Amino acid sequence: MKQPLRLIIFDFDGTLGDPRRKIVPTMQDVMRELHLPVRDDAVCASTIGLPLKGCYAQMFPALSDSELDLCAETHHRLFAKNLKNIIPQTFPFVGETLKSLKKKGITLTIASSRSSQSLKELLGQLGLLELFSLIVGAQEVVEAKPHPEPVLKTLATLGFKAQETLVVGDMGVDILMGSRAGAKTCGVTWGNGSREELEQAGADLIINDMRELLSFFDE
Repeated sequence: MKQPLRLIIFDFDGTLGDPRRKIVPTMQDVMRELHLPVRDDAVCASTIGLPLKGCYAQMFPALSDSELDLCAETHHRLFAKNLKNIIPQTFPFVGETLKSLKKKGITLTIASSRSSQSLKELLGQLGLLELFSLIVGAQEVVEAKPHPEPVLKTLATLGFKAQETLVVGDMGVDILMGSRAGAKTCGVTWGNGSREELEQAGADLIINDMRELLSFFDE
């Protein structure tokens, strides 16, 4: 897999950024404000990576579409408040690995179910924004993961082929998004999905440490 790979499309939450310190408390704040049963940390974390309404639909399947819209609206408002109070963090070795990949001439992008504006704000706070050539967030696509649209949009925008692309994510939806676009896929074990989920989704590679990515791009 070494020679054809020129582009990496990363998921953000659970892959590059550790979202639990921000997203889980925000979800629980939403539940309190809307008088919903408060789910525990593990249940909330298990939904991270889905489109926002999908997170609440998974935790509260009896809610109507309009009630899910209210959950999403409330989440956006409370998350913006929490964003100012909780310092974002990346997973171990993320920053140095991204910088090393960039030095090797690899184009780095993000495809996320989060809004592109919040991604840019987070990446700016982390000092990583300038490393990425393109950010495809929820507003830039019609179909969310596991549909391949985020990958296909990235390829069309930057002029790469699927065969020279690696999609890296922590959940089965990331792997399916990549494989359905014809790209190679890499699952990471430190996020919200299990190794079994990544294997069942058909990941070409599974890594336990961000630095392992560098071995696939040796000169």
